[in-house]
Amino acid sequence: MISFIRGTVVEETESSVILEAGHIGYEIYMTGNSMEKLRRANGEVKIHTYFHVKEDVMQLFGFLDRDDLEMFRLLLGVNGIGPKAALGILSGLTPDELRFAVLSDDVKTISRAPGVGKKTAQKMILELKDKLKLEDAFEKKLIHVSAEAEIPDSSVRDGRKEAVEALTALGYSQTDALRAVSKVTGVEPDDVEGILKAALKNF
Repeated sequence: MISFIRGTVVEETESSVILEAGHIGYEIYMTGNSMEKLRRANGEVKIHTYFHVKEDVMQLFGFLDRDDLEMFRLLLGVNGIGPKAALGILSGLTPDELRFAVLSDDVKTISRAPGVGKKTAQKMILELKDKLKLEDAFEKKLIHVSAEAEIPDSSVRDGRKEAVEALTALGYSQTDALRAVSKVTGVEPDDVEGILKAALKNF
């Protein structure tokens, strides 16, 4: 119903911001990381939103990146996970970390998220794995790496070095990442996606 709202932050609570747009103040629930980024923003901001409606409540949940919103929607599809729980998960894990953790059956990483135990993590993997593709996960990760570095995608593909950096960004130690990448054979040195796929299998 409400895809996004563009406006100015005029107030914030512990877990939400009040965004003024068109002389209306919208309360939007967000992660702490997103709220911190908004504090550093000047002027108008654009927040992608999810409008949650139940019998006794109507709430807006907001995200600065559309990828975060898409992952939030996926999490809502997991049995037993509501909007507040999904927002809590995304406050502890980035969409990239969550995608790779699900695809590699990494219960330990998912269990790091607030309010997520081992059984919930296993259920998330079971229900989300068929909805995610490894190729899409790599593509989005590379886009995010290039955006953070403010360089075009074409210059990101620095082969093995870039693969190691991507793995460490996902939470693997540099030693483990280097060991996994060093075992990769039969992949072109500039094929970052191919190197990452093969390296994950080595884990």
